[in-house]
Amino acid sequence: MSKYGDGSFAEKQGGSEALDVASSNNQGQIVDGTISLDSIHQLQRGLKSRHIQFLALGGAIGTGLFVGSGGILATVGPAPLWLAYLSMMLLVWIVMNCIAEMCTYLPLRGITLPYFTERFVDASLGFAAGWNYWYAYAILVAAEASAGAILLNYWETPVPTWAWITIILVVNLVLNIIAVEVFGEAEFWFASIKFITIMGLIIVGLVIMLGGGPNGQRLGFHYWNDPGAFKEYLAPGATGRFAAYWTAFVRAGFSFITSPELIGLAAGETVAPRRNIPKAARRFLARLSVFYGVSSLIVGCIVPSNNPNLLSGASDASASPWVIGIQLAGIGALNHIINAAILTSAWSAGNAFLYSGSRILYSLAQNGQAPKIFTRTTRRGVPYTAVLMTWAFSLLAYLNVSNNGAQVFTWFSNLSTISGYIGWIVLLITFLRFRQALKVQGLLATLPFKTPAQPYAAWFALFMISILTLTNGFQVFVNWNYKDFLAAYITLPAFLVLYFGHKMWYRTPFHKPAQEIDVLTGKKEMDDMCANDVDPVPRNWVEKIWFWIA
Repeated sequence: MSKYGDGSFAEKQGGSEALDVASSNNQGQIVDGTISLDSIHQLQRGLKSRHIQFLALGGAIGTGLFVGSGGILATVGPAPLWLAYLSMMLLVWIVMNCIAEMCTYLPLRGITLPYFTERFVDASLGFAAGWNYWYAYAILVAAEASAGAILLNYWETPVPTWAWITIILVVNLVLNIIAVEVFGEAEFWFASIKFITIMGLIIVGLVIMLGGGPNGQRLGFHYWNDPGAFKEYLAPGATGRFAAYWTAFVRAGFSFITSPELIGLAAGETVAPRRNIPKAARRFLARLSVFYGVSSLIVGCIVPSNNPNLLSGASDASASPWVIGIQLAGIGALNHIINAAILTSAWSAGNAFLYSGSRILYSLAQNGQAPKIFTRTTRRGVPYTAVLMTWAFSLLAYLNVSNNGAQVFTWFSNLSTISGYIGWIVLLITFLRFRQALKVQGLLATLPFKTPAQPYAAWFALFMISILTLTNGFQVFVNWNYKDFLAAYITLPAFLVLYFGHKMWYRTPFHKPAQEIDVLTGKKEMDDMCANDVDPVPRNWVEKIWFWIA
């Protein structure tokens, strides 16, 4: 009998009867012995569809889109930049689908993705994945706060950097600590500003490409011919062009890391989860296609890859390829608007990362993998101790005040990227075991939300992300640099230490047979809760549009 019960009875009982047996085995309002359904101990379900859709977008649209794309363009050229974002979008879409299937099936309050890993795969893997995610989110909060302070200094105000960092961190803390509804609304409007700004920049970029700028030059794909679509990387010829694409592919991951997980982390706080989570998941790819697919194509058309400003190393909006392209077209006064948009993106992303990291820590504490103090919540359902602990690690942003702050920021960004890749690998393994358990126990038909090409898409993504993780720092083996090597690979042994350390201490098994995986506990409670959900009926065309958005 495993911690979560022996799921083999599903073979004997059948689908619906098995669900009733699982429900009757629950004691009171306790699910899995760790997650309580009692409202006193639970987070509120205050997030609506528009909240979780823009929560994921808030995490996806950060400094990576505005500034990071320029660094890739300068290194490898416009074609690898565009192809890399398209390739990464495919992987992110698959990861999002896997998360949506599991979270729609069991949208339990208080759960996070490592909870599913412990339940469907292995307690040691869940333990390592949980702390890996928490670490990544905590560091990302600090990274975004640091970037935000630099962007504010673009206006050359007399306010010192440490003061800007303090303001950013305090605002993020307040938005996360008050109540989940306040956080959701703030994130919705943060992401809305970025959405409007990005759409405006895309339109401006198209106008520049078609010759509508003040200088009247019709660019089209001119920069794809001169200086060229590809910049050969590390080697000449086809090898150099492939290395350029692969480098861009690896680096593109930073813009997407942890963003699909945000919807999964919000599942337990989402109103009508079996209606709103699939809705958010379906629209996620379409929005990424606009923000990253179209944007990366336009950027490569309005800025030459040999522009010296892309390689200046500046940490403000002057390093943004959008600013460079607009300045080359002779358009003035937009630099401040773009800088403000980038600042909003950094602030919003930091806000979302603090939310996610605190929920990871809250779940770890519920599962006995972190001190119980982090299970404490306010009367309004906010896990304030978990929020405060995650926020405390974001104080690393003050490293930006020192002379080597930018270097430390880059190092932490690399560590977060690899942590994100590891998280995706674990998540895909979890999903594959989940699907296999449903299949073996004859419950696959009970899955309320199914996505295309599964489980084959998950296997493909698992293979590709594993290769990306192993080749993340392949450049260092050509031009050796121990600092770059550590930044690229130190997270791998750290994760293995967590995994094997937990396994040796608790002597957990390496393999859990599919028929013993518990996919039933809590299912009936979720079915009963979601059965009360009624789709809103619009009374007029205004409500019809609003219901589609929200």
